[in-house]
Amino acid sequence: MEFAEKGKIPFWPVMTAIFFGNFLSVLSTTTINIAVPILMDQFGSGLHTMQWMVTGFMLATGVTAPLAGYLGGRFSYKRLYTFALAGFTLFSLLCAVSWNPAMLIVFRMLQGSCSGLIMACTMTIIFQVIPQERRPFAVSLWSLSAMVAPAVGPTFSGWLLQFASWHWLFLINLPVGAAAVVLTQLLIPYYRMNVPKSFDVPGLLTVVLGSLSLLGAFSQGGSWGWTSWKTLSMIALGVVLLILFVLRELRTEVPLLNLRVLKNRRFTAMLSIYSIVTVAMYAGTYLTPLFLQTVEGATTLKTGLILLPSSVLLALLSPVVGKLYPRFGPVRLISAGIACIFAGLLLMSRLHVGIAHNFILWAMVVRNLGIGLANVPSSTASMEEIPAEWSGHATSINNWVRNVLSSLAIAVFTSLLSSREAIHAHELSGAGGLAGAGLQLHSFTMGVNDVFLVAALLVLTGFPLMLLVHRRKRETVPGGLPAEEPGSLKKRPAAKF
Repeated sequence: MEFAEKGKIPFWPVMTAIFFGNFLSVLSTTTINIAVPILMDQFGSGLHTMQWMVTGFMLATGVTAPLAGYLGGRFSYKRLYTFALAGFTLFSLLCAVSWNPAMLIVFRMLQGSCSGLIMACTMTIIFQVIPQERRPFAVSLWSLSAMVAPAVGPTFSGWLLQFASWHWLFLINLPVGAAAVVLTQLLIPYYRMNVPKSFDVPGLLTVVLGSLSLLGAFSQGGSWGWTSWKTLSMIALGVVLLILFVLRELRTEVPLLNLRVLKNRRFTAMLSIYSIVTVAMYAGTYLTPLFLQTVEGATTLKTGLILLPSSVLLALLSPVVGKLYPRFGPVRLISAGIACIFAGLLLMSRLHVGIAHNFILWAMVVRNLGIGLANVPSSTASMEEIPAEWSGHATSINNWVRNVLSSLAIAVFTSLLSSREAIHAHELSGAGGLAGAGLQLHSFTMGVNDVFLVAALLVLTGFPLMLLVHRRKRETVPGGLPAEEPGSLKKRPAAKF
């Protein structure tokens, strides 16, 4: 390609291909949350079973993220991105034809594995080929693609579930996926920067098994008992395996994930804040539809309409914050964002049976205002001191940590909801006056309030992390590598597919 050979990458064609792929990946996450109660009825399964459709997807997303650094270097990020898009589209079709909960969960996890590669590839491509001065705006467009999906997803999926069937939540991905594959082939240049010499199989096994062990323990801890030998042994196994993974990655010559980037204080602080914001975001997107449909009896379409204003605000904020970033920097924007997220979640912890839907609407608006203010600055600032040749590992670590923590958070939130609901049901039944369906609705609502309160308190831990963020006159990365602008792309023949 002529522009690749000259080392000049046209901004908008590349961002168009990235936008569609990332939009597709996030859309599948946001559309399915609203369908959880319907799928529970469709397959006759409980919340703990159907929760795996959400947490399994996110876990697979995080587990495959470490592979992106190796596979992107080995095959090029364009080829890997194309493969992930094609796989995501195929598994969407298989999800649509699933005949029982087990197969739906399996296909969703395979879909999530492709989603993890998509998100890692798109962010890496931005930091490898987009000029440094345009990266904040590029990241804001990347975030916009992730925010447009939540803006249209709940309402669109509510309409589909109201007038069609749940199968269309997956079938709708087919034309979007096909378009994304075509755009990637046409608009993103072929390039390779560093080709890894070998593949770290022990590293892959320890990180996958460790992550799965922790998720299994936290998702089933409520039913097994948090002090049972099964829960404690799985937690211990997961911790040991992840420690072995870290030790392996720090010692091996060609690591699956170059964890040395975590020595960069700015990257680590921003990664922590980004993970906290993500956990808080999923607390709302997961619990709010459950409350509206289970307690308030809202239809899927009504639920989508209630969530629409806050989602639209989130989408509109992304490019605006990207433009504000050079002027205000990450500290001010993220601090304001954390304050708004805390306020929104605190409001959501005051739900009751029969609450006005406008209250939920405005509480979600406040929450999403904070997420919009914090998302772009935290993701941009985390990569500012990382040179292009390390960016693949940095984005892979970002996606792995964020998605595994989000999966664990949803598992913990679900277990906490169940345990708190049982405690409140016992207290309310002992006090008298409530029984049957009324007791169930009130105890469930009080359990949801408890989870929102925990999420609100969790967000506040982001404030101390802001003390670790600073600017340096000469930006460096671990090992003393200067954070220089990557040189022009080497001449490469167009990729053959």
